[in-house]
Amino acid sequence: MALKKTDVERFRKRLEEMRNQLTNVIRDTTENVKSEVASKGYSQHQADEGTDDFDRTVTLEVTSKEFDILRQIERALEKVADGTYGICDISGEPIPLPRLEAIPYATMTVQSQEKFEKGLL
Repeated sequence: MALKKTDVERFRKRLEEMRNQLTNVIRDTTENVKSEVASKGYSQHQADEGTDDFDRTVTLEVTSKEFDILRQIERALEKVADGTYGICDISGEPIPLPRLEAIPYATMTVQSQEKFEKGLL
């Protein structure tokens, strides 16, 4: 079942809000990591330095995952623009509304996503 124009518009607004929030989080995180590296002194204890490095690594890993979600949001917004939002990229079937409500940037049905993740596609 194809999405109504009002549904697509609602999802477009939600996706744009998500994109703005993630962009701000990524920018702030990147600036914090850069400022921590720049302000790092040489008088710290080695254990403190190791903890700081671990924290920075975790922060960068989280930021990497946020970049992945941001790319998925951008892809979903492209689909809104070209009129294919709510249609699976793989199977061409409609993506169920409950899935889009849960993950508005979903571009595949659950079945196609599972195949994709298992490397079957």
